[in-house]
Amino acid sequence: MSENHANQNFGCLLHDTARLLRRDFNRRAQKLGLTQTQWQALCVLSRNEGINQATLAELLEVQPITLGRLVDRLEATGWVERRAHPTDRRATTLYLTAKAEPILLDMGKLAEETRELALQDVSDAECNQIMQVLERIKANLLSQEESTGNPAQRRAQ
Repeated sequence: MSENHANQNFGCLLHDTARLLRRDFNRRAQKLGLTQTQWQALCVLSRNEGINQATLAELLEVQPITLGRLVDRLEATGWVERRAHPTDRRATTLYLTAKAEPILLDMGKLAEETRELALQDVSDAECNQIMQVLERIKANLLSQEESTGNPAQRRAQ
């Protein structure tokens, strides 16, 4: 494969790989009774507690109205709570509850299973190299996001 052809397929390969990882994890997470949107929201919130619903909607790439219903369901299960924003009386922020900890632990085990499947036949050295390259790519793209002023993407680092 020529270098130019490989460069043209980079985005497609990355997208396909991410899609397959999500699909495998989603299949596993169904055993926990979680939909893809629910586990993604819990995952994003575990890394970004205290964000508002608009930011979470942007990070999940869903419409705010859709996210509002999702947060209602997560709150009804006792996994998420809305809290008053410390400086803006009109806003609320989102936090995971102690009840979410066991489901996050279960999600971590399922994620490990997906990682093991994806990385079988990949050496530790190759895995480390992949991670280093992906971190550099992410940093390059985040740098561009920061220069264009997208705060939600800065939070998702």
